[in-house]
Amino acid sequence: MAVCKFFDKNFVLLGIVLIQFRHDMPIGKTVFAQLMSLLPEYEFKKCIDKYKGDFHALDFTCRDQFMVMSFAQLTNRTGLRGIEAALTAFSSKLYHSGLKEMPKSTISYMNKTKNWQIYRDLAMLLIERAKKLYAGDYFRLGLDEMVYAFDSSTISLCLKLCPWAQFKQDKGGIKMHTLLDLRGSIPTFVWLSEAKVNDMNGLDVIPIEPGAYYLMDKGYVDFWRLYNYFQLAKAHYVTRAKDNMAFEVVAEREVDKQTGVISDQSIRLTGKIVSKDYPDVIRMVVYEDYATNNVYRFLTNAFGIDALTVAELYRERWTIELFFKWIKQHLRIKAFFGTTENAVYTQIWIAVCDYLLLIIAKKMFHVEQNLYIFSQAIGLVLLEKMPVSELFNRIDNSKLEPENDGQGWLF
Repeated sequence: MAVCKFFDKNFVLLGIVLIQFRHDMPIGKTVFAQLMSLLPEYEFKKCIDKYKGDFHALDFTCRDQFMVMSFAQLTNRTGLRGIEAALTAFSSKLYHSGLKEMPKSTISYMNKTKNWQIYRDLAMLLIERAKKLYAGDYFRLGLDEMVYAFDSSTISLCLKLCPWAQFKQDKGGIKMHTLLDLRGSIPTFVWLSEAKVNDMNGLDVIPIEPGAYYLMDKGYVDFWRLYNYFQLAKAHYVTRAKDNMAFEVVAEREVDKQTGVISDQSIRLTGKIVSKDYPDVIRMVVYEDYATNNVYRFLTNAFGIDALTVAELYRERWTIELFFKWIKQHLRIKAFFGTTENAVYTQIWIAVCDYLLLIIAKKMFHVEQNLYIFSQAIGLVLLEKMPVSELFNRIDNSKLEPENDGQGWLF
């Protein structure tokens, strides 16, 4: 029931945005042009030149490809014909938005042949810009250190169309390993791998910063990696203990059980192999979530924060689940505009770039709405001349917050 109310409120908001546009005189740049003006043009050109993306290009460049693919993502196009039809329908508005009419055969060919690494490198540039913009944002738990959530999600592909992506006898897919900076929900590191790659292998490639906090589910509990990558690097991890973990308690601290914290202990692993993999003491916080009556055992090497903060930190890990859900559903990752490995990787990286442009635009244009509402509103008025900063000026934000559907309580 809460989900229905959530979408009702969103549709009401988007309706208000459209009504506002109808009563305002169209002036200035289109919404799409304002969004694309945030691209670092000089650096983008260097990315294209690095991989000779525009070598022998005549009518359409890599920038044209990026613009058309971004238009397709942000307007929820579901296929090449849909992209071509939409561009033709809005042909009179394309010039002022920096877009060109592009046949579906050209879109398909460019996605197949233009090196996907161009858009990966562009994403890296946008990540650095987003990190600087959100660096001073307040983190709700009051920590000054960087806080990251790390997880992976499998993106399913049709095996018949994408035989290169096989990971089961009758299934195809790739895995998206993501490190998310929780200040601004910025994907600071993305690694695309075969779907059959074990999640823990992602720990071998992510950047580790001394003093930072890394939030991971129990699928990443590998004590050799936790010790060598985090403990020795003086970085903090927060994860959950597996049910079969063998340990002994070496110290215990007093807790306020009214907060939900049942115990705060220092433990040492007793298993023959894991005790050598992780020879140091580990902190284990046992916490009961009163909303669900579930009990959780959290493991961390952070001894300088209180026990409740350990539990609250792990709760923040849910942000990365929302990121995966958002990028799959709202940037059309499920509807691919090509079946080759290059085409799929191109679309994913352009989707990541569009996500980054939206969170940069939220900060630059002082948009207070959440990313879901902002992206939906953008998609409806993408080719209209309307200041992005004024999209929601006439709306009472306090009445538009979606109701909690319970997901925020999930561990």
